[in-house]
Amino acid sequence: MKHFFTILSLVFVLCHMDVYGQTGRAVQGMLRDKESRVVAGASVQLIVGQDTMGTSSSQAGIFKFSNVSAALFKIKVTSLGFEPFEKEITFPENQERLIIPSFELQGIENMLEEVVVDGVLTVQVKGDTVEYSTKDLKLREGSVAEDALKKLQGVEVDKDGNVTAQGESVTRVRINGKDFFGGDVKTATQNLPANIIEKMQIIDDYGDMANLTGNKTGESTKVLNIEIDPQYNKGYMTTLRVGGGTEDRYQATGMLMALNNKTQVSVLGNMNNMNANLFDFSSMGGGARNRQGGGGGRGGNPWSGTSGLTNTGSIGLNVRHDFSDKLKLYGSYSFGRDDNDVVGGSIRQTKLDNVTQFDNSNDTSNTINANHRFEANLEWNISDKDYIKISPQLGFGDNTASSLTTSSSYLGDVFNNSQTQIAGSSESIPRYSISGLYNRKLNDAGRNFFMNFNYDNSPKKADYDKIVDIEVQDPNNADQTMQSVYWKALREARNKSWNAGGTLSYTEPIGEKNRIEVTYDLNKNKYDNKDKQNALDQNGEAITNADLGLDVNFDYDFDYSFTSHRVGASFAHNGDKLTYSLGAAVQPSILSGNAFSSTNSAAIDKNYFNIMPIARLEYKFSRQKNLTLNYSGKASEPSVTQILPFNVSTELTTVTLGNPELNPEFTHQMQVRFRSGDFQKGNTFFAMVNANLTNDKIVSFNKTYNDDSGRNLGLIRESKYLNETAEPVYSVNSFYHFGKSIKEKTYNIMLMGGVNYNKNVSYISTDKDATEGEKNIANNLVFNQGLMFRYNPSENLEINPGVRYVYNYTKNSTEENSRNVQSWTPSLIGSVNITATTIFGVDVSKTFNSGYGSLNANPFIINTYVEQKLLKGQRGAIRLQAYDLLNEQTSISRTVADNYILDSQTNRLARYFMLTFTYKFQKFSGMNPFQENRGPGGMRPPRM
Repeated sequence: MKHFFTILSLVFVLCHMDVYGQTGRAVQGMLRDKESRVVAGASVQLIVGQDTMGTSSSQAGIFKFSNVSAALFKIKVTSLGFEPFEKEITFPENQERLIIPSFELQGIENMLEEVVVDGVLTVQVKGDTVEYSTKDLKLREGSVAEDALKKLQGVEVDKDGNVTAQGESVTRVRINGKDFFGGDVKTATQNLPANIIEKMQIIDDYGDMANLTGNKTGESTKVLNIEIDPQYNKGYMTTLRVGGGTEDRYQATGMLMALNNKTQVSVLGNMNNMNANLFDFSSMGGGARNRQGGGGGRGGNPWSGTSGLTNTGSIGLNVRHDFSDKLKLYGSYSFGRDDNDVVGGSIRQTKLDNVTQFDNSNDTSNTINANHRFEANLEWNISDKDYIKISPQLGFGDNTASSLTTSSSYLGDVFNNSQTQIAGSSESIPRYSISGLYNRKLNDAGRNFFMNFNYDNSPKKADYDKIVDIEVQDPNNADQTMQSVYWKALREARNKSWNAGGTLSYTEPIGEKNRIEVTYDLNKNKYDNKDKQNALDQNGEAITNADLGLDVNFDYDFDYSFTSHRVGASFAHNGDKLTYSLGAAVQPSILSGNAFSSTNSAAIDKNYFNIMPIARLEYKFSRQKNLTLNYSGKASEPSVTQILPFNVSTELTTVTLGNPELNPEFTHQMQVRFRSGDFQKGNTFFAMVNANLTNDKIVSFNKTYNDDSGRNLGLIRESKYLNETAEPVYSVNSFYHFGKSIKEKTYNIMLMGGVNYNKNVSYISTDKDATEGEKNIANNLVFNQGLMFRYNPSENLEINPGVRYVYNYTKNSTEENSRNVQSWTPSLIGSVNITATTIFGVDVSKTFNSGYGSLNANPFIINTYVEQKLLKGQRGAIRLQAYDLLNEQTSISRTVADNYILDSQTNRLARYFMLTFTYKFQKFSGMNPFQENRGPGGMRPPRM
């Protein structure tokens, strides 16, 4: 970190020298529309040669520039709802100040949804994009992008920092249309200063192919695009923070973002033991062939969903440079190391014929993950008709884990056995890939040719060691001496996999509003997996399965591939109100290869054929109301272990038996979205229904029976797989959000919720020799409802009371094994300026849980802080923070399956106090570093 802060200081000085070394003339102008109304909040650029300065028009429509270096310059104006405007202007001879006559902007005639509040256009819905201006948001000094997101209708940010929009998770983030740190959502939202943001867009993204050709097929993903205000295109901002607290808590973070017209550089660094990591390494970035990544999975604040306690260290660099309007390069490097300790416990109840087995366990574990990730993207507009994008990616993970588990098993009230298990593992996971695309516009009428490709390679090496020590008591003869079973296992797993594919698309226009598209897609997944385990006794001597009466020695080798070809054709119509596409695709596919165990072998040769409809519709009822429907079909092949004709077992009491007669399952998905609002009156409404129906659903046949090896090890769980053809398997998920803003967003009321229903099928038996099980239909209903209120009269006061309710009910048809859990969570989040430079904030929530059995907990979480601004321009701040004042933070969960119930609990980061000092500074071309009403954000600490 010492070197990191030194680099930050050097860049700070260099940027400081560059920004203040400017001189020149002054320019002032005014913007209005065709009805002579002023246009506020427009982006205005002054361009001299290769240099660009940016600003925004004021509430009176006025824009100003100083330090104009040349007599000849160009003014460029862009604003939501108006056509772009450009004009070249020359300074009169011997004149240093120029007042330009007002420019008249032309409105866009067919804008779907728009609203003007105090002269600023704040919301638009344009097809698959909802666009919000941030100009009128009442944000406190030092706010970050996450704070702005919380004030947008239809957008929610939970305590973990995960973002949902219109009921769907936001999976990627972009800045000015380009991936930022590989698309990590929280990396951007929790670190990007809010005051430099001009607008935010929530996009239903169908990938680069859809963006270039207009052909939207398959499922979309929610993407957040953040547009930077052009006036911040030249300058820099920095944030440094250090802190220490009770329970040995510490924090050291730093952020630098520097922009110079066509170049953007961001550096982030972070060290803490408060479960607040910077990057998500669970997946690589999107690339050029619609691979998905970013978003959720890791906690970004101390009362997040992260289990256990984590020491983390991260550093990253994100760079974007536009060599010209035609050639652009952007990418990032990230490194993170997490050291996580978890303490937990669980109670599992398994229903047998005449008795219930209870398994109680306590676990402690330590996991250390070190990950590197490099991603780059090169975009080249060779000509007005030719476009190329190349995206190489590299990654490496080095992970180690160790755990200690103690458990005891009871048949009814009678003790059966106790077990101690010590396990350790280490694995290395390198990954490298490249993807690319090429698009050729064959004419201006819409004739187009598109192609893309990708190649991914991800080998994995893992070593495991495990010691199992079991003390067994015969339930039928409790007076006998306890028997001991001890063994040590050494396991090696070597997995190699690669994926390659490509797409060809040709579009032919038919008239002005119609087109036909033909596509071909090839995809191949290749796997070469080896898994071997050997058992040893206490003296290190090899022991056999016969010695233990258990299958603890195995040697598996799977070498197989899955190849699919997809040919499709569709007709599309793009009208003023109605847009639709209809078509179909055929997909032949092959699953082939070989599988070996130490005693068996099998050849794999499966051929499949699917027909998939293509359907999409969008109807615009008015400028403020639209409806979209999208159908997609997807075939999912069975895994190799699901179709093998012999047993596969890598655990002590778990066996998997494949079914070579399995067919692939096919899922029909229909999604309906409805958006409506009267933004002038402050009303918004979003609704979504997503339904899935699966034919030939691959379901499990689970047999659970007592160990008959003579060791009395408790329950053996055996799984087999079937295609469900008689019972429909489906799910329906819904979401709605209604928002009402009153008195220029001083008062905001938000009502949101949804109902999810899932129907699943499985087969169960407690007879070891059963060939058919009893059908179990699991009906799961989840109802959630929230009511939130926000009082936000100014940047200096915000009060957010609310309440959420969740009801989760599961009913199994085979028995009375049905449970419901529910929770009420009233909350209050608020902050107030006690003085002009002193802020008090609080985040309070009380959860009332029921239905979790003996693990019921009702935590009352109180987090609070007091912050004092200091130094010139309020560059510095000292904050005293208190987390979980009552020390009640906990994590509980319940899983209800066909014949068991599992209640779990793990530790969380709990009560501590921390004192932090934060220093922020920003300077942009033509602006005084202290003239902004809202100061820079950056490197947000854990919430509060």
